[in-house]
Amino acid sequence: MTTSSNSDQHRPSQESVDVSVLREVARNSLVHALNSVNGAKTLVLDPSLAGPLSLATEVSLLQQHGVDKMFWLESGPLSAVTTNIVYLCRPRIKWVKIIADQIKRHGADSQKHTYTLLLVPRTSTLIARVLEEEGVLGDVTISSYNLQFIPIADDVVSLENSEAFKEIWVDGDETSIYDSSQALHTLQKLFGLFPRIIGKGDHAARLADLLTHQTTQRSSADRESLLDVSDTFDSLIVIDRRVDMITPLLTQLTYEGLIDEVIHIRNSHIEVPASLLNAPSNPNLTASGSASASTTPAPALVQEKKRKHHLSASADPFFAELRDLNFASVGKRLNKAARRLEEDYRARHQATVSQLRDFVGKLAEHRTLQLHIGLSDIIMPVTRSEIFNKSLEIQQNLLASYDVPGQITAIEDLIAQGADMQLVIRLLCLASITAGGIKGKTLENIKKEVLQAYGYSYLPLLLSLAAPPLAILLPNPLPSSAPAAVINAKYPYTSLRKSLRLLIDGNESLDELENDISYVYSGYAPISIRLVQCVAQKGGVLSNPAKGREGGTEEDGRKGKSTLLGQVQAHPIVGFKGFEDVVESITGTTFDITQKGDEVTNGVSTMRKWFHRSRGLPVV
Repeated sequence: MTTSSNSDQHRPSQESVDVSVLREVARNSLVHALNSVNGAKTLVLDPSLAGPLSLATEVSLLQQHGVDKMFWLESGPLSAVTTNIVYLCRPRIKWVKIIADQIKRHGADSQKHTYTLLLVPRTSTLIARVLEEEGVLGDVTISSYNLQFIPIADDVVSLENSEAFKEIWVDGDETSIYDSSQALHTLQKLFGLFPRIIGKGDHAARLADLLTHQTTQRSSADRESLLDVSDTFDSLIVIDRRVDMITPLLTQLTYEGLIDEVIHIRNSHIEVPASLLNAPSNPNLTASGSASASTTPAPALVQEKKRKHHLSASADPFFAELRDLNFASVGKRLNKAARRLEEDYRARHQATVSQLRDFVGKLAEHRTLQLHIGLSDIIMPVTRSEIFNKSLEIQQNLLASYDVPGQITAIEDLIAQGADMQLVIRLLCLASITAGGIKGKTLENIKKEVLQAYGYSYLPLLLSLAAPPLAILLPNPLPSSAPAAVINAKYPYTSLRKSLRLLIDGNESLDELENDISYVYSGYAPISIRLVQCVAQKGGVLSNPAKGREGGTEEDGRKGKSTLLGQVQAHPIVGFKGFEDVVESITGTTFDITQKGDEVTNGVSTMRKWFHRSRGLPVV
């Protein structure tokens, strides 16, 4: 989604959307769901919801609304001292089977409880049928907790459904598309209709259709529910994952990206060695030539007991500064910060009272610096390993379509070296997509090597990758018996590489790339981002803005224009104009929908007023 300023649509908006209102909606919805069960209650929680809920609420809020004890939803007996038991889970059959078993156990032991099942984000007929088959439907009150978008940063919201890709592309379950449309409609209730909905891909088109259908259906049924057009958003851009299957297969090379690759970020949280979070307030920071200033060796850190830590750019200034840097630049920044803090620490003996007060305020900086030094210590051995660097080389060569047979041989070498299974599969899929498939005999041999090296339990994975609707691990040429869905799945990577400027010239330095999205992958620009730029920042697709920085001056002669020239400038939304042929070459529906709402003079529709007031929120 892109936003624009009301005063000047030729400049990027300086006002960000207040996404904290979504957190309030999530909290209030949870409170309402818990209050529907009177009295003290035991909460049994789906483990996959713990992370998303931690971003929306706190344990203290649950306790204030009657939660006495909390347990994970897992197989086995459940011991509860309260009469009320509330299950909070996603509508998965495996969870319902466990719930039914626990209810039966309580019945066999003559324990009397009142059971409430809160399904996230909505109730399911299938779940009710399973409970009926298990013979416990009459014992359970089924309701819902409509958890939708959760702010995971000041400018990022997410449904935090890690199973969405598998559900759509392997299971053929498009429930998450409907859930996405519901969440987007909630955004429209809060901020008004998206003036334009632009996108690419069949699933993206289904989402847009569901969203517009909800709006027109409700407004035709009730004139009072007609929304006005948003003055906060200027468009909603929806990109189907099928449109860009390449980017997720690549290794991110920014600091935050490598934290995700090596340590894994889940719901904005990471699991880190406890010693990094219990760092002393006066660490003996050094400013050595390396990024590492930790006293604990990296292997020991990896083996330590782990604790969860919330990665937040708003609460952690070091993370805000480091997150988008290429990892090669992180060490210098950490050493610079370490020197500054160490000087402050040494100067405390001669400090005045006010200076001591400032120093005490910086103790938190010492702890966060120690954390990031420790994280770098964990990441660095990985980035220096032979397998990691070999995989980067293979990725870059495949993206450049250089010596594809040689890269396939290199992937086979990684299998022989015992490289991680996920890394091998990612590289194989990347080779297949960028080269239009892998020679049939070679592909079959590699599949055999994979199964022999990693186990036959991965056979379903290989079959799913080769069959529709995924169809990304394909032979070249395709057999004559290949279904149309597989033939149409061929990706025009070579032509897109040139027309969307996906690969940046190798003679450009990282500093020159810093204002281009290709900086994240050291020279490769994600296709999905380039498509968004085709809509909102066409100049960023056509050329690197960094090249125009030198020699630029403003009309009044003041310095500083070089900064503006080094940034991609936004412009009024005109759809994919100028890139129609490029976009059409990609398989999938292309759409551009204009929405017209109620002409409300005060800028706030009746529906939006009702939505805010019904949840105790201020009218936006």
